[in-house]
Amino acid sequence: MFKGTTILGLRKGKKAALGGDGQVTFGTTVVKHGAKKIRRIGDGHVLAGFAGSTADAMTLFSKFEGKLEQFNNNLMKAAVETAKEWRSDKILRNLEALLAVIDSEHSLIISGKGDVVEPDDGILAIGSGGPYALAAARALLKHSKMTPDSIVAESLKIASEICIYTNDSITVETA
Repeated sequence: MFKGTTILGLRKGKKAALGGDGQVTFGTTVVKHGAKKIRRIGDGHVLAGFAGSTADAMTLFSKFEGKLEQFNNNLMKAAVETAKEWRSDKILRNLEALLAVIDSEHSLIISGKGDVVEPDDGILAIGSGGPYALAAARALLKHSKMTPDSIVAESLKIASEICIYTNDSITVETA
């Protein structure tokens, strides 16, 4: 599990939202409160976030973005090819991070072990506060008429009240 990050994404209808907290932690010390851990890629149609080492995640963002361009913004193909390269490359396989990517059709978690996981309910969560944000998002999605971005923001706020590695400096993007 990666401490110091919480990323949550979900799809509702044809709308997608991805959000992250802003806390960066080294050991037991908070060193930054307002980090932006998500970004818009693939001509703005794909949202991506990371958990883990920042330098490793930036390397993986670049690899994934290159694959997305190579495969004409086909999210699933780009994710599978990124995971394959990540797992088989001698340098990349040592990178410690997870990627969460989402568009209006797919929600995917990509790992260095070669995993590309698409949750059944379209909700993805990674990082230390992920389980808390996931539980909150499932409840809000099921029992409210909130928009995807509102559900993501509120779920991350709830996670920040429970997880010591998650703060309430939240960034949310929609696609």
